[in-house]
Amino acid sequence: MEPLSLPQPITSQDALLVRGAMDRNEAAIRAIMQQNNRRLFRVARGILRNDAEAEDVVQETYVRAFTHLESFRGDSSFATWLMRIAMNEALGRLRRQRPQIEISDLKPGALEAQIIRFPQSSNLSDPERSMAQREIQKVVEQAVDQLPEAFRIVFITRVIEGMSVEETADLLQLKPETVKTRLHRARTLLRNNVEKQIGPVVMDAFPFAGRRCERLTQAVLQRLGFPV
Repeated sequence: MEPLSLPQPITSQDALLVRGAMDRNEAAIRAIMQQNNRRLFRVARGILRNDAEAEDVVQETYVRAFTHLESFRGDSSFATWLMRIAMNEALGRLRRQRPQIEISDLKPGALEAQIIRFPQSSNLSDPERSMAQREIQKVVEQAVDQLPEAFRIVFITRVIEGMSVEETADLLQLKPETVKTRLHRARTLLRNNVEKQIGPVVMDAFPFAGRRCERLTQAVLQRLGFPV
């Protein structure tokens, strides 16, 4: 077997893992999957908006990658190479589901992703706050799902996965300026969608009910001289 060439984008760790995978080293293959599972799933789900389909895409991605490792040239990082395979697989499934879809509207890399973190309650026994957080997260997830495909993919890769503009442009084969424009548009649409949906749960976002409400009420009544 010829030694794997190492162009600049590939790291030494990538090279070791790829070499190990080419030698069918189980530990290397497991390490590659552990490092990339979440990212591949998020990208696939961002395109398909279906958990089961996304899981299938991830599996198919690894099968294709591990059986065609010789085609990896190191022009970009190994993770980016895997993501391209996953996006092509997901887009292919999407086109089969919606034959009228134009590939120009779904250029790989159109969704920039960012992880949206919500503050965790310091009181793990506070079910109201936990429920509010779950409701808000659900609203955000639904809003992301409603983004047009081209914007959703850029949002997922750029924002949720935290990839740089250059990495996202390389992955999606777009100009950096296009990535920035699509991300800006995605954020605007997302903000508008969340604002439309947040009304029903906004009170839960800052919970002040149940035990907390009762505790305050009792304290005020006591200070006012009422029997409690």
